[in-house]
Amino acid sequence: MSSFQALSTALSAGVGLGSIGGVAFAISIGGPGAAFWMTLAGLFAMSSKFVECTLAQKYRVVRPDGTIAGGPMYYISAGLAEMGYQKLGKIVSIVFCILCITGSFGGSSMLQANQSLEITASVVPWLINRGWFYGLILVALVALVIIGGIQRIGLVASTIVPVMCGIYILASLWILMVNFSTIPSAIETIVTEAFSPQAVEGGLIGALVQGLRRSAFTNEAGIGTSPIAHAAARTQEPVREGILALLEPFIVTVVVCNMTSLVIVITGVYKNPEFANFGGAEMTAAAFGSVISWFPMLLAICVFFFAFSTMISWSYYGEISWDYLFGSRTLIVYKVLFLISIFIGTFANPEPVFNFSDSMLNAMGLPNLFGAYFLCGKVVTELKDYMERLNSGKIVPVTQSQAFR
Repeated sequence: MSSFQALSTALSAGVGLGSIGGVAFAISIGGPGAAFWMTLAGLFAMSSKFVECTLAQKYRVVRPDGTIAGGPMYYISAGLAEMGYQKLGKIVSIVFCILCITGSFGGSSMLQANQSLEITASVVPWLINRGWFYGLILVALVALVIIGGIQRIGLVASTIVPVMCGIYILASLWILMVNFSTIPSAIETIVTEAFSPQAVEGGLIGALVQGLRRSAFTNEAGIGTSPIAHAAARTQEPVREGILALLEPFIVTVVVCNMTSLVIVITGVYKNPEFANFGGAEMTAAAFGSVISWFPMLLAICVFFFAFSTMISWSYYGEISWDYLFGSRTLIVYKVLFLISIFIGTFANPEPVFNFSDSMLNAMGLPNLFGAYFLCGKVVTELKDYMERLNSGKIVPVTQSQAFR
């Protein structure tokens, strides 16, 4: 697939409910200060994104049938083998695959189904006690896409993500413009509460922890999922793909998450007792609805497509991990399990699902960052070589049409 489709696939896994419901969930627990730490973590995440996606391109495997596979499991095993640690690399790669498969059944399927149902049911009350119906629709739609493989996933993601992201940003900007005069005070609240004297009650630690957890959940930097998508991009320059991947944490965390944070803080829904028992996505809908009545319906549409695109992207991550462990002949088993987890998600309690998802993402980051740390020297060498060739005119800059092909 094209670099743009790879970027869209990786973005679709991040610009989902983590950017909408996850932000509200973090603020409801850690206060507005969580948004500050989320932003800071997103900026630092850009470097890890560059390293892991460059490595994914460098160590990807092109099979005889033309299909491409890559990601942490490949660059950890191959990279450490080059350094004389073949057995260690294999063990770490297997651990990553197990965690990725398990994680794909949490935040990428159950949580997406759970939170999208929550906000959709808030505007379509008929679904409140009919989660099974919503689950069946999601399962059918996801099945139609994932059966077609990465080409179809990339095509769908590159269509859905730009449109839905644009709509969500415009809707957020609308609310921010209506409340333009309150933006400075909202920013002040976020920064002030990031270092709040509420530390006695755990406010500071809560803001820090929730901000960092939600940042990891939204931009997925360092956990090793985006490299799996970028490994499939059509390019001969690993560094070029790594540079493109830098955009992901910025778009997801710095832009989309901050817009959600400002809307929630400006409208004050996070401290309104009326919404105390609301879930993350439902609280965001309440924030939008407090300004313009029909916004929750628009948000529900965005959330549905965000959740859908996240699920199809993560299904591919899980497939590559499953294929690495068990081979391609048994992929149908993984796909069936993934679809079942989507259906289960419509009945699950959101808090334990959020906690399970966080645990899996954090656990995935350990083997991935372990490998990236040992292989970062190779990335530096690749970057120097790329810049020398670029400055000498040996590399022709990519045109816009080439990036989209």
